[in-house]
Amino acid sequence: MAGQQSAKGAVARPPRAAYATDPARSRGRLHPEPESRNRTPFERDRDRIVHSSAFRRLKGKTQVFVAHEGDHYRTRLTHSLEVAQIARAVARQMGLDDDLAECLGIAHDLGHPPFGHTGEDVLDQCMEGYAGFDHNAQTLRLLTKLERRYPTFDGLNLTWETLEGAVKHNGPLIRHGAALSDLPIAIQEYVTVHDLELHTWPGPEAQVAAHADDIAYNNHDIDDGLRAGLFTLDELRADVPMVARVVDEVERDHPELEKSRLIAETIRRLIGVWIDDLVWEAGNRFAAAKPRNVEDVRAAGKPLIGFSDVMNEHQAVLRRFLMARMYRHWKVNRSRSHAKRILKELFDLLLAQPELLPPDWQTGNDGPKGQRTARRVCDYIAGMTDDFAIEEHKRLFTL
Repeated sequence: MAGQQSAKGAVARPPRAAYATDPARSRGRLHPEPESRNRTPFERDRDRIVHSSAFRRLKGKTQVFVAHEGDHYRTRLTHSLEVAQIARAVARQMGLDDDLAECLGIAHDLGHPPFGHTGEDVLDQCMEGYAGFDHNAQTLRLLTKLERRYPTFDGLNLTWETLEGAVKHNGPLIRHGAALSDLPIAIQEYVTVHDLELHTWPGPEAQVAAHADDIAYNNHDIDDGLRAGLFTLDELRADVPMVARVVDEVERDHPELEKSRLIAETIRRLIGVWIDDLVWEAGNRFAAAKPRNVEDVRAAGKPLIGFSDVMNEHQAVLRRFLMARMYRHWKVNRSRSHAKRILKELFDLLLAQPELLPPDWQTGNDGPKGQRTARRVCDYIAGMTDDFAIEEHKRLFTL
């Protein structure tokens, strides 16, 4: 499936796969618009997301470390750009639509609140009794409602394929006995007017983007963890054999390489190992399933893009290491504890006194009666950057 070398050494673009998503056959937008003369529908989707307020705010949202803790650590913005780059490269190797894959990589974390998964957990607890909070559902909410930039509709009016991939990139939402009523309210509401076929697998580009997310954060969390001094390279080599093998290869190829370059080259090669495995395994699955078009991919009953069993075992070992040495490190735990208090206190105060919200957030009939104020407060807080949440908390709780 890899591209072929041309006579001059450049890698030629592989032919489009029969099961790739064809932008010329997009299912279109909820609100019809004239087509662009010089961009495909998926290029337009990508550009609309890049120009959105929600995308800009990702620069100040936590990946693992709070955004102000260091200039070199990943934020949600840099992580999303890295996911998009990997997704585009992989999709191109597979003969898929790389614009759609890139678009989904850029969009996948738009709904994250400040302070990462900690913020999501707090908001979900605060919204207990008000239909909860889920960052994937919040992404859909932003893309279809909360971004208000156009004169005739709310949201960005993206194509069906982009919205489907944003919601379903990790797989069908209605399966194993689940019902629509079990899903977050934002998804329930939207699919009543725009059916995203929640019972099927997503298209191949969305499956690529989901695994590009894994590749990006698994490997770049290694880089950030080493930079932060949460663990050492020797500890990583001792506990994660896949990483040890790649470090050994780099040291063999470049003896006495300074540590910063050693780490950078190791991360670069590790990303390549993950990508090669994903492309190889997907090739095997496509060869076995023989999908004739993108709808066959959706109806396959299982993902046709994924890592090999061996790579999944390596991934499990790495994640156990990062969980113990990084995500539950005492320094990270302190930041997490601080973030919990900030968001909980903000939510409780603003729910009790919604007149403290900025004027644009004080009115609206969005959501079931009895939940509207809570949902406005939740939307307001979810859109904050880390630093804005910290400063807003100071303004409201410090004389």
